[in-house]
Amino acid sequence: MKTRVTELLGITYPIIQGGMAWVATHELASAVSNAGGLGIIGAGGAPASWVREQIQAAKKETDKPFGVNLMLMNPEADEIAKVLVEENVKVVTTGAGNPAKYMQMWKDAGIKVMPVVASVALAKLMERGGADAVVAEGTESGGHIGSQTTMTLVPQVVDAVSIPVIAAGGIADGRGFAAALMLGAEAVQMGTRFVVANESIVHENYKDRVIKAKDIDSEVTGMSTGHPIRVIRNKMTRQYLQMEKDGASLDDLEQLTLGALRKAVVEGDVMYGSVMAGQSAGLVHKKESCAEIIQEIMTDAHKLIPNIVD
Repeated sequence: MKTRVTELLGITYPIIQGGMAWVATHELASAVSNAGGLGIIGAGGAPASWVREQIQAAKKETDKPFGVNLMLMNPEADEIAKVLVEENVKVVTTGAGNPAKYMQMWKDAGIKVMPVVASVALAKLMERGGADAVVAEGTESGGHIGSQTTMTLVPQVVDAVSIPVIAAGGIADGRGFAAALMLGAEAVQMGTRFVVANESIVHENYKDRVIKAKDIDSEVTGMSTGHPIRVIRNKMTRQYLQMEKDGASLDDLEQLTLGALRKAVVEGDVMYGSVMAGQSAGLVHKKESCAEIIQEIMTDAHKLIPNIVD
């Protein structure tokens, strides 16, 4: 299937894997790229040296394009931005800020830049700054979230910019993929569905918790801090929400969640770790390879809109 996004990135299918911290390692990214989508390595809060190692490992596993997600609040963001150029990375997605200060350097290196946006205003700003596409991410997504839903955000962003729009948040199957195209998106980005992929290095307890999740198992913590995060509810989230209600300080709240994502992803602690997942977790029912996930989505979407999805 061809869209402006597949042409821009040199990929077969307009499916991009979200750059999730601790989850989106070279194993997952290369598997998605080999399956015809665009795999993304999530830099998260990791040091530049780790990001370089991940890029070099992915290059050994795939000859297809893959990208890196740079969380702009990372203390080593400046260093990582340079590593992406030095390692000849093809695509960068960004989150948690404005990548303006790196844009010229990346463009000069031929890197395609696709910032994640949660509002029309930010999408327009990114287009003016030279972005090649934007990822319009709705509040249904896992991890750090905005307030607009995917259903309302995507068409408004599509109307506001001329660059391609990638829909994200709440998409996990062929129906969501088809719906995103109807809203005007030219690709989708999915995180939660790929968390449970066979190639994902996430602890089996984490994968099983996502698969068992029901429609109402999603919780948003951190509203009081100004940095809301969507996770699957557990003992930690209940404690966190109670502390928020009781007016706990930012330091106390931060202390509770320190290392919580690693605890869930690496150690498999799904009771007190941070099990980040989107509302689409209720749509994820089994572990499959990345190739099986992508093929299933494309096949199901083709049945719904055969004239568009070939």
